[in-house]
Amino acid sequence: MAPELPITEVLRAWEQGDDGALERLLPMVYTELRSIAARHLRAERSGHTLQPTALANEAYLRLRGLGDVPWHDRAHFFAIASRIMRRVLVDHARANLAQKRGAGLPMVQFHDGLQEGVAPAMDAAQLIDLDRALDQLSAEEPRLSRLIELRFFGGLGIEEASALLGCSPRTAKRDWAFARAWLLHRLSGEA
Repeated sequence: MAPELPITEVLRAWEQGDDGALERLLPMVYTELRSIAARHLRAERSGHTLQPTALANEAYLRLRGLGDVPWHDRAHFFAIASRIMRRVLVDHARANLAQKRGAGLPMVQFHDGLQEGVAPAMDAAQLIDLDRALDQLSAEEPRLSRLIELRFFGGLGIEEASALLGCSPRTAKRDWAFARAWLLHRLSGEA
């Protein structure tokens, strides 16, 4: 538990307007940001032009621009960082897809890869489809969408994700099973 307290304190100082806190925060969180970025990129097609360092740096820059965020704790910070990384990758995929219009992209069938810490490899079009599906799920069931983001992209376990969502681990497990099934159904084109 010792690592949580300093990060949370620095986040609170940043939230209260201490600009120096942001500079103190980077060395404390950078390794974990890079680890989250690497998890995101493992789900991408091979030969992706972004590297974990670039994705972590871009996420950090976007985090700096957030302004007044009421930070709860380190897990909340990393969950938001993971969401930002997802946005960066989706923006990158959209730009590439618009440029290439999908020509020559290898198609990888989406399958039941939504397992603990395992993300299936996706091309740009599939990543955009996943993003749209998560947006749709968020409109219908925000907690389920958030749970997928925390577990699938953020790499959080049931205990951590349930704590951030304010529900019991049992509820989170049930939601996880439903959300995975919903997402797989939606992405299979049957919806």
